[in-house]
Amino acid sequence: MSQRTYHDPLHGAISLDHAEPAEALAIDLIDTAPFQRLRRIRQLGTAYLTFQGAESSRFTHSLGVLHLARLALNHLLRLAPALAEHRRALYAAALLHDVGHAPFSHSGEEMFGLRHETWSGRLIREHPALRDRLEAERPGLANEVADLLEHGRHPCGAIKTLVSSQLDCDRLDYLLRDSLSTGTSYGQLDLERILASLTLAPDGNLAVHPKGLLAVEHYLVVRQLMYRTVYNHRLNVVSTWLLMRAIAVARRLGSALVWADRPMAGWLWQAESLTVDDFLANDDIRTGYHLARWREEGPAELADPCRRLLDRQLLRATDVSDRPSSQRLELLAVARQLATAAGLEPEGCCGLQQRSSRGYNIYKGGLRLWDGQRLEALEQRSALVDALARTQQSAWLIHPVEIEQPLAQRLLLDHPADGRARAS
Repeated sequence: MSQRTYHDPLHGAISLDHAEPAEALAIDLIDTAPFQRLRRIRQLGTAYLTFQGAESSRFTHSLGVLHLARLALNHLLRLAPALAEHRRALYAAALLHDVGHAPFSHSGEEMFGLRHETWSGRLIREHPALRDRLEAERPGLANEVADLLEHGRHPCGAIKTLVSSQLDCDRLDYLLRDSLSTGTSYGQLDLERILASLTLAPDGNLAVHPKGLLAVEHYLVVRQLMYRTVYNHRLNVVSTWLLMRAIAVARRLGSALVWADRPMAGWLWQAESLTVDDFLANDDIRTGYHLARWREEGPAELADPCRRLLDRQLLRATDVSDRPSSQRLELLAVARQLATAAGLEPEGCCGLQQRSSRGYNIYKGGLRLWDGQRLEALEQRSALVDALARTQQSAWLIHPVEIEQPLAQRLLLDHPADGRARAS
């Protein structure tokens, strides 16, 4: 067949045509083993433990990013037809931007200590199915795409911005898709207006026409809300902490006490020399199988976090974001003392997770407005965007339900007038 169609729950029919060279390249890349592996990597990691619909994969998301990149490029071609020469690089980068994700996506990056951008670049350079197909399309294309994904570098600024910026096709797709799969209403965007407002500044880089300012402001607010309500949800923080705990314990105990098959052994104990084949051999299924084995036959300190995850017997999390850093550490010490008194192993059930985030980062792919006469940074025109650029801190004290009451009493003693800390 000359045409292939993917029926996407978010964008509808995504059709690719073999007769169009860049789309033929995309079809061939989709059919490679590294890309098919993304079917076995959940888009939202462990968020399915909180939002039961959060089962979509990196495969589905990557097809969506390709779809949006095509729409954006076709719009920009009316302004600069010369951009057509970069179509193959854009489609390949949009499609392969997440090919280097670890199991459970961003949770996996934290638990294994890997950067998916680094591995995406390495796979494109080293895996024959990806490298050879890109090189057959045009010599040097593999390194061009790998450099764009790993380092954010590309000779065409507009293409670079569509792939990696504060308003790239990746973010547009995941906000819409994650809102759909989690059943939240925050992630609704005026996608058509955002794409229609894309323009080119005099230097050839991507900019936004002022007519799209409100839609872009809305997008940035939505992104901030999604981080607060979905990505940094307290149970996501807890489940990621338990995953990190399981992997850390397995690594510390070593192969003499912990069973692992050959690929997982490489991930655990030879991560610095992990081969491309062993990297690709690990996914949500293999990691989940090891968690199940460790729950059944692993040492007690390893079996406990695995059991809590697989049986959804999660720990509690108390918001201590309003406390100074020194007091957070004191509260962690109190929680561990209470856990010990309750007969629990404190290191395995008490922790402190601190995160910082911005709704907009001026220094990483910051956006500009261009109306044909005046070029200015987005935050200069919008007080809302300027406010979103400020760093927000969050901190969660993780603890077992057995110590919830005495810990809550201690928190109230520290803040008798407000009682703002929340345990749940």
